[in-house]
Amino acid sequence: MPLHPVVLSILLLICSNVFMTFAWYTHLKELNSKPWFIAALVSWGIALLEYLFQVPANRIGYTVLSVGQLKIMQEVITLTVFVPFSLLYLREPLKLDYLWAGLCLLGAVYFMFRSRFV
Repeated sequence: MPLHPVVLSILLLICSNVFMTFAWYTHLKELNSKPWFIAALVSWGIALLEYLFQVPANRIGYTVLSVGQLKIMQEVITLTVFVPFSLLYLREPLKLDYLWAGLCLLGAVYFMFRSRFV
C-alpha cells in the first residue's frame, strides 16, 4: 500500500533536513581550520544529497498541499532536526528560545492548515 503524499513528503523532508543541517553547520566544527572555500565545496556536496530528497518531497507534497503549507511544514521539520543536532552534535546549550520558536511555528501551522481542521 503506497504512503499518503503528505506522509511521504514529510519523510523525504526529514531526510532532506538531516543533510541540509549537516551541510550548513558541520563545517563549523569539522572544517574550522580549513579555508572557507573548502568548507563551501564540502557543504555543496552534502547539499546535493539534500536536494535529491527535497525536490521530490516538494513535488509529491504539492499534489495535495499548497506552497504555503509545504513551507510551514518544512520549517517545523527544520527546527525538529536542528535542535537535537545543535544540542548533541555541536554541543550548544539548550535555550528556552527553542521552545518559543517552536510555539510560534505551531501558530503558523494552525493558520496554514486550519482549513483542513474544520
